[in-house]
Amino acid sequence: MIRDEYLKLAQVEDRMWYFRALHAHVDDALGADETVTRRVLDAGCGTGGLIRRLAPKRNNLTWTGLDVEPLAVTLARERTAGSGADICEGSVTELPWDDGFFDAVVSADVLYHLEDDAAALREFFRALRPGGLVVINVPAYPWLWSYHDVATHAKRRYGRAELLKKVAAAGFVAVQARHWNSFPLPLVILRRKLLPAPQGGSDVQLLPAPVEAIFNLGMALERNAMRAGARMPWGSSLLAVARKPGG
Repeated sequence: MIRDEYLKLAQVEDRMWYFRALHAHVDDALGADETVTRRVLDAGCGTGGLIRRLAPKRNNLTWTGLDVEPLAVTLARERTAGSGADICEGSVTELPWDDGFFDAVVSADVLYHLEDDAAALREFFRALRPGGLVVINVPAYPWLWSYHDVATHAKRRYGRAELLKKVAAAGFVAVQARHWNSFPLPLVILRRKLLPAPQGGSDVQLLPAPVEAIFNLGMALERNAMRAGARMPWGSSLLAVARKPGG
């Protein structure tokens, strides 16, 4: 992403409805797995929002963040100070850790930036211990490509079958992928496909407080339904959870 997008991200990531929902879904995935007890990698940590939000809740875990952009690393270190997290500069396609080092690898809205997303998936697999967990979030629907993807330097959006196939091809088993962000989808289609593109780059921005509150409520209801076993038939995001064999 360009410099301005990282600065925008650092300003809104703690408060914007989308990141609250994304981090909550990742938290649910980690919390549902009793084997995640030690080291967690946020692969492509950006400005550190996920670690900043989850580290205080899951202080039994050792958190590591990795990002290829020096500005993101600087911002993440500032924003996660005091959390005990180790923020490193490097590429998710060449992780600087030994085989089997992590209990879990999280990759939240990262793969879609990469020319070679398969290489990153193979690295996640290598760096996980046997039985380790991977949690991946990506934007859904290639047909939803828009100015937002251009502004964030995206390479692709994913269909569910494509994501399942790529995660399994890296060696993972018990692969599941679910749509979420179903409540906002009609509004996303309207904004990105039918209305003129805005002048301010991506959609990473805070909405007026009453609108943020409505979105937060809608996403909380959706998340509670999914925790109870509901499967959303559509949604602008895809969350995949899988496991490295063994353990």
